[in-house]
Formats: sequence, C-alpha cells, structure tokens
Amino acid sequence: MRAIGDLSYRVKVPLALSAVIVVVAAIMATVLGAQIYRDARNDLLANSESLGRTLAKALTSVMLRDDLWRAYETIMAPLAGDDSEEAAHKSITVLDSEGNVYVSSHPNQIPMQASAARVFGALGRDLRGLRGGAQVVENSDRRAIQVAVPIVADDGARLGTVVLSYPEDILLPRFYSTVRRVLLSTLVALAVLVPLGWRFGRRMAAPLVKLAGAMTRVGEVPPGDLTRGLYRGGDEIGKLGARFEGMLHELDGKQRLEREVVAADRLAAIGRLTAGIAHEINNPLAGMLTAIDTSRKHGTPDPIVAKTLSLVERGLQQIRHTVSALLVEARFEPRALTPEDVEDVRTLVEPEAMAREQHLRWESHLDRSLPLPSTSIRQILMNLVLNAIQAAGTGGQVTCRIAADTSQMSVAICNDGRAIPAEQLGRLFEPFSSSTGGSGLGLWVTYQIVDQLHGSIRVRSDPSETEFSVELPLRAAA
Repeated sequence: MRAIGDLSYRVKVPLALSAVIVVVAAIMATVLGAQIYRDARNDLLANSESLGRTLAKALTSVMLRDDLWRAYETIMAPLAGDDSEEAAHKSITVLDSEGNVYVSSHPNQIPMQASAARVFGALGRDLRGLRGGAQVVENSDRRAIQVAVPIVADDGARLGTVVLSYPEDILLPRFYSTVRRVLLSTLVALAVLVPLGWRFGRRMAAPLVKLAGAMTRVGEVPPGDLTRGLYRGGDEIGKLGARFEGMLHELDGKQRLEREVVAADRLAAIGRLTAGIAHEINNPLAGMLTAIDTSRKHGTPDPIVAKTLSLVERGLQQIRHTVSALLVEARFEPRALTPEDVEDVRTLVEPEAMAREQHLRWESHLDRSLPLPSTSIRQILMNLVLNAIQAAGTGGQVTCRIAADTSQMSVAICNDGRAIPAEQLGRLFEPFSSSTGGSGLGLWVTYQIVDQLHGSIRVRSDPSETEFSVELPLRAAA
C-alpha cells in the first residue's frame, strides 16, 4: 500500500479511472449475462407452457377416444419440424388420469404404463393435484426443468397431463455463446475506454502535479516563473493555486522588505562613516581652496598655470561635493551646469581611457547653461564614465552621449564590455554591490544624486552592449 501511496497523481488518477472502467465493465457484463440467461429461460418456459396448452387442447378428443397412436402423432408433430438444439433434448410425455405414462416422445426411455413417480420423481407425486394452471418444476432428482399442463375435458373431467422436460444444462450452450459475444464486446469497449480514461485522468491530475512541482521549487526560481501556467479554475485545485500564488507574493514582499532592511542598515553604516570623515576631508579642502583663491588674487601666474589652477579648483570642489553627496541630505550649489563643466569631465577621464587603450566617443550637444547643479552632474558623469571604462576592458569602446531639450537633460553611457549578470541588475544601485570589482559606492552615490534631482536612471545589458541612461527634469531642478 505504501508503494501505491508514493505514486504520482499523474499515475494514480488515470489508474483509478481505468480500474473503475474495468470494474464497471465487468459488473455490466455479469449483469447482462445473467439477464440474458434469465430471458432465455423465461422464453423457454413461456414457449413450453404455450406448447403444452396447445397439445393439451389437441389431446382432449384423442384421449376421449383412447386413440394411442393418434396421441403419439400429436406429440411428435411439434418435434418433427424443429431442428433446434432444444428440440433434440426436449421430451414430451402424456400421462393418463391415473398418473401413468400414456404415450411418450421417447418410448425407449419412458415406457408406456410406467408410473409418473418412477419417471418424474417428486413431480409425479404432485401431478394428481394439478388443476387448470401449468406448473414449472426444476426437478433436481432428474436434473431437468419440467413444465406440466393438465388435459381437461369440456365437462371439467381430468383426462391426464402433458409434461415437457428439458435437461438443466440445455440453455448453457446458448448462454456461453452469448457470454463470449458479451465478453468480446466488453474487451473492445475496454480497449477504447481505458486509454481514454488514462488520458483524461492525466489531464485531470496535470494541474495538481504542476502545482506540486511549483511548490518544490519555491526559493529556487523567481515567483513569476513558478506561477506561470498554473491552473486558474474555480474548483479546489484552482483555489489552492490562487492561494499558493498569494503566498508567493507575500513571500516575495517579505524578501523585498528584508533586502530593504539590509540596505537601510548599509545606508546607516555609510551615514555614520561619512559623517565621521566629512569633517576631516572638508577642513584640508577648505585650506587648499583658500590657497588657490589667494594665489589667484595676489599672484601673477602665467596662462598655463592659471588654467591648471582653475582645473585643480574645480577638482577640489568636486571632492567637496562628492563628500556632500554621500550624506543623506546633500545640498546642491546654485551654480548652473555649463558646457565647460562637461568638457572638464572629458578632460579628467580621457587619460584613464587612453591608459587602457580604449576608444572614448564623446558626443555632447550642450550649447547653453542648464538649470542643474554643475558639481552633481559632473559627479554623475564621472562615476558612470569611469565605471564604463573599467567594464570595457583593454581595447574596448566607451560612448557618452549628452543632450538636452526644453524639459530635461538626457545622458547615455555605453560600453562593449562583458554583460552584467541578470541576478545583479536588480542590486546595482545598492551600496557595496559593484559589478566591476570596485567599492560599490559609485553607482549608489549616482543613484542618490539622481533621486535628489527627481530624475530616473535605468540600465540595459546584453552580450553586445551595456548602457546606463539618466534623465533629469530641468523644471524640477530649477
């Protein structure tokens, strides 16, 4: 029983349906065979009773005249033209009023004047009390079925009895023949119904089997893949599938909440770290910026030195605002973004690309200032371009496209390096989850800046190209 219980429902349900079909077919074959035997026996008895009444009526005048030969001809007439198996085994005997054999269709076996008790056993003793109706007896003493019909004169006088006898097994050949036909028909029906039952059984069990398979893979594949293709009906399996889908959504929500809690813990750690180091970094930065300002006011540097000092100053300002961006509440400087700020980023990242023998394709279409904080936009460009350079590898290609219209600024940075695995795409903007081997803070800082500017950042990665795209609204920034 345990082995059957361990079978899959894709086997047990079709097996149960097939077993039911076989049992029902067997019961129907048995009932049909029994009914056919009953009908054949009833037909035999009805025909025998009808023949007996006909013979009794024909023998009335014959027995009144005591015409023995005529009586023999009368009982042999129905047997002469009947070649059936029943006629070959049928015996017709006429008894007189004393209960002795008057005439018989088998005189060698049933001699004249033999007593009915000796010939028919128990039936012979009961025939004297027989009146108007026919009597059917299954004579176990003689292993025969016997039908007795009285011969009564017009005045009611009892003249004798007509007895028709059949062996008990006379119906068996017909019964066996019929049973063979019934069994053959049943086997043909089973040959059609069992495969159909097996097929429909498997179809009935398929939703449950699929649901069980999905349950066994919880935690191994995404919830969306588990619920794809589940049965959606309104029956018990459909309700179970709907509840299972709801549980998966709840589990997914719980897992997302856990990830958010972990991310919040990381943010808290970063907040404590940046709060501790911001003061230590900003103090020397302030001194260096003051020194540059003093040199610009009181010194007389040549043009090359002046240009270098300006670049150093913007770099130091970039460091200051990078530290500010790491804080939860970053304050943006009011200076608008200019095309020169974008070119500064290009100047700073080109040496890194050249060191890796990469082709840096820079497509900037800015021809005016934009109401966006210049330092923050420079930080976004620096982080994304440096990540792309690192991801592209030696000899790769990096493309930076910058454009703006009346409502937003758009940035698209592409590289032809290795694609980002799908399992990492959803965690790219979490701290310490780098896809390029860095610290994992660059993309997180970029995401924080974009979010504070009410913009959006998206990533697309396939074997041929990885692209980060940023869109920043100008009205909100203003």
